[in-house]
Amino acid sequence: MNTSNDAIKQPLAAGEHEIFIDGLRQVYHVAGNGPVCLVHPGGPGFHWKYLQMPELEKTMTMVYLEPVGTGKSDALPDGDYSMPRYAHFAHKVAEHTGAQKYYFLGHAHGGGVGLQYALDYPNELAGLILQSSAPSMGPELYMEQFKQIESFAERWPDNAEAQDAKQAMMDSKNVRDKESALAVLHRLLPAYFGNYWSVKEKVDKWKVVLDFSGDPNRQPYEWDVRDILHTITTPTLILVGEYDVNCGPRWSNEMAEKISGSQLVIFERGGHMEHVEHTEQFTQAVNEFVAQTK
Repeated sequence: MNTSNDAIKQPLAAGEHEIFIDGLRQVYHVAGNGPVCLVHPGGPGFHWKYLQMPELEKTMTMVYLEPVGTGKSDALPDGDYSMPRYAHFAHKVAEHTGAQKYYFLGHAHGGGVGLQYALDYPNELAGLILQSSAPSMGPELYMEQFKQIESFAERWPDNAEAQDAKQAMMDSKNVRDKESALAVLHRLLPAYFGNYWSVKEKVDKWKVVLDFSGDPNRQPYEWDVRDILHTITTPTLILVGEYDVNCGPRWSNEMAEKISGSQLVIFERGGHMEHVEHTEQFTQAVNEFVAQTK
């Protein structure tokens, strides 16, 4: 008979877990019941807690990753935080759990990791869920973000918080550490929602968990898989807000066009944090996708 301590050691037991991959500490957190789903936060550098989805935990076993260089997980000594490297660490966690035909949900940069995962480990996922993601990371993505923050500010011309959010996007070029990143993020928050002021009470409760890790040894890195998206055969759900300033419909439409059989859901007047802003619709879309692919 297993004791309670033995149960805690099980890879998919609820709570915090620590394993070592290539000699580096990798932390992950488990919550919920149902099909297993790896959950990869964005940034890169944002801690997992902002992406916790209690409503999905009612139907899925959510395995929230603390990516290398983030939170309690170790930093990479060589600073090589490439998409294949992130996918490798996520894959090792999946192997450790023993899950078969699991799901991968990635937000923003985490969605890029999800795309890389589907490319590198094509036969292992039951489904790929891309939330507010893009198939490239480089000057073109950054230029599009600045274009979209301009559109955001134009939608709220008389709102001081909206205008400061636009300035915060400009100031993000000078982020160098955790403190400056969090300061910019809190100013940017209005732009991360379709209508921040209609959900401000919910956001105020949620934003207390926002945290960030910046590795000063992180090497510059660009990535683009648009030319090979057509090779992805994993069932794919693409979720995006109409007014997402970070990874908007431009990128989701391109991914939907190139990934055969993928499903695209655009949340009307939604933003970058749809699991917070439109929790019910977001949860329903994921649950329906999982039901179809099981």
